[in-house]
Amino acid sequence: MSNKRKPPTLQQKKDEVNKKALIWAGSVTGVLILFVIIVLVLTKL
Repeated sequence: MSNKRKPPTLQQKKDEVNKKALIWAGSVTGVLILFVIIVLVLTKL
């Protein structure tokens, strides 16, 4: 008898990739927002 079981690592890797993508997207948007704020503050001086 052979037990067929799915490897649990695939779902874990998929979640890791999604977390990394969310972190990257969040950090990029945060940096862009900071950049825009700095530019606006410098133009008003």
